[in-house]
Amino acid sequence: MKHNIKIEAILSNLPDKPGVYKFLDSNGTVLYVGKAKSLKKRVKSYWTHFDKSSGKVKVLISKTQNIEYIVTRNETDAFLLENNLIKSLKPKYNVLLRDDKTYPWIKITADEYPRIIKTRQYTNDGSKYFGPYPSVNLLSTLLELLHKLFHLRTCKLNLTSETIQQKKFKVCLEFHIGNCNAPCTGFISRNEYLNNIVLAEKVLKGDLKAVNNYLNEMMHKYAKNLEFERAQEYKLKIDLLNQYQSRSVVVNPKLNDLDVFTAKEKNNKIFINYIKIYQGSVVQSHNLVLEPQIDEAFEDLFIFGILHIREQFKSNSKEIVVPYEIHNLIKDVKVSVPKSGDKYKLLQLSFSNLDVFAHQYNMNKLKANYGNVNIKLLEKVKSDLQLNELPVRIECFDISHHQGHETVGSCVVFINGKPSKADYRHFKIKTVEQINDFSSMYEIVHRRYKRLLEEQKPLPHLIIIDGGKGQLSFALKALNELNLNIDIISIAKRLEEIFKPGDSLPLYIDKRSETLKLIQRIRNEAHRFAISFHRNKSLTNSLTSILDTIPNIGKSTKDKLLEHFDSLDAIINANSSDLEPVIGKHKATIIYQFFHPEKSDYS
Repeated sequence: MKHNIKIEAILSNLPDKPGVYKFLDSNGTVLYVGKAKSLKKRVKSYWTHFDKSSGKVKVLISKTQNIEYIVTRNETDAFLLENNLIKSLKPKYNVLLRDDKTYPWIKITADEYPRIIKTRQYTNDGSKYFGPYPSVNLLSTLLELLHKLFHLRTCKLNLTSETIQQKKFKVCLEFHIGNCNAPCTGFISRNEYLNNIVLAEKVLKGDLKAVNNYLNEMMHKYAKNLEFERAQEYKLKIDLLNQYQSRSVVVNPKLNDLDVFTAKEKNNKIFINYIKIYQGSVVQSHNLVLEPQIDEAFEDLFIFGILHIREQFKSNSKEIVVPYEIHNLIKDVKVSVPKSGDKYKLLQLSFSNLDVFAHQYNMNKLKANYGNVNIKLLEKVKSDLQLNELPVRIECFDISHHQGHETVGSCVVFINGKPSKADYRHFKIKTVEQINDFSSMYEIVHRRYKRLLEEQKPLPHLIIIDGGKGQLSFALKALNELNLNIDIISIAKRLEEIFKPGDSLPLYIDKRSETLKLIQRIRNEAHRFAISFHRNKSLTNSLTSILDTIPNIGKSTKDKLLEHFDSLDAIINANSSDLEPVIGKHKATIIYQFFHPEKSDYS
């Protein structure tokens, strides 16, 4: 690819060292940020391999008018710097993060008598923050537990040792119903109150064992002193804590302070699940979706997601558990890839959560794009045809010609099992001179999806080809050239056989199944649409040839007539009031008298 003098000069002087590079447009806007083990080799490769690049990479390079770079000590530093720059600059062609909800936190305020509250604002105000919590229900349950265990204040009074000593406040209803120990009146000392805050922190960190031990110790102390009413209070608190702990997923009490991450690629997206383990229990879970904008390595995206989540959740765990070998890019943090045992079971738990989340995410996307989805029917189609995705959007192609002439193609679209006629398209074959259904199928499939990619319009989940293995192979060739990985099948007319790429034998489907009936209905619609277009095209050609024989009628007039009237009969039967507004009085007279020579008067 040709590039400007400025780019050429930069490429020739790039250092063979690790670092981070930025592609900028003519306005100085950062389009893309990347990291490299060797800036020289990596950045140059965009231009040397331009012809083999994907469409988005070609657009990125064509818009790049300047390159900036920062040399780092090693690849690890480059990765961390890239991560920070992507988040601060948010370049158009870098990965998109799909976890931008404002999740709530639990906040322990920095007051002299701290409060424990819910907040969505994380600020450096001296307070302590725990979370974020993707589940508001879990956060509410925790807050309720803490207030029942430790009777902490919920009021917004400006409590200080001075205001309490001056007796500025009186006990409120919360004290009378047993929800608060009334620190505002000195009913509980500041030391006792702060000790309860420390215990609440331990619960939030997942250290339930230490809190349980303390409560048991206090219960036995009061029982020994025959203060059975106070002992019963602590017994109830122990029961509350045990009830909460029983709802947690307990893995192994020996496992402590682990971050577990799993990732899968599906539908050009990277799904990542995070599980936090503390003292043998799952204390947090979170999901993240990454949408790569250009070709990026799966491992790089996985590491990017890990760094993002650990930063978001303020994790200081010294061990990360992952299913694949990755570069250890975090100082003093061990990366484990277990193949068996309790840590391996944690990975399986994380993968289970990941599968559920990915399925729900895709279903929500489908519903947002296509409305209520006929899950029962489409799941059946997916299962019978062994598809990768739920086939909500299906497109079917057919080729039609008549006695070796006028080859045309059609594409019909079914959404949620029903025709979407506004999306139907027909094609005039442009590159195939003789009758060749295989090459014609290649042409229309290539043209269809090249255009959808350029216009960034939705791609189908399933493509159906009307024909046998030959048509299927040529359609697949078109998809491969466009780097598209879409489920595709063909249906052969004679025996209604279903073929899939790479299988020499047809796929068996029950002749009475809803799947086959849907495929046949779509195929028949594509055939009808192709024949209809073929007939209209033939009629238009016939009409054009007749109009060519009329003296003094040129192409402009013919185009106006063909655009305004649907058929030759409509033109023949048109009177003066029909023709004159379209082509003017003089030419209307010529047309009318040509088709009605027996009438001397133009009327």
